[in-house]
Amino acid sequence: MLAAALRAGAAGLYCAEAGVELLIGQECWLCRGDFTGSFVIVTPGLADRATVAVVGWDAAVAALDGGALPCSSGERRMLHLAASIAGGIPADLGETLTGLDRASIAAAARAVLHAGGHRGVTVTLAPDIPPHLAEKV
Repeated sequence: MLAAALRAGAAGLYCAEAGVELLIGQECWLCRGDFTGSFVIVTPGLADRATVAVVGWDAAVAALDGGALPCSSGERRMLHLAASIAGGIPADLGETLTGLDRASIAAAARAVLHAGGHRGVTVTLAPDIPPHLAEKV
């Protein structure tokens, strides 16, 4: 329900859509009351309009950086990236992208492409073959 409201709130704004999809894909943030209760604003739909929600990216990143939102390093990186894409908050891409797992890197690539207007793109990573075995394949 919250994911649908966030999508409705971001609809038509490529950067907002991309950031919201990263947040939804990360899964953990939308399950945390300390995040959703403090940094997501939900506006109920009137008549037959959809409920919409938006993220207060500035406040969320300030809380994250201030230690008020404890999380794993991957969760931290993905929230920073989502906030950067959706909210224009500067992020150190070297720090943010380094250490992400394959699924998160693929999600980040899809988000960047979506933000650039390339919607619905599939990102496929080559198999993760160790260099010493790649020569034998």
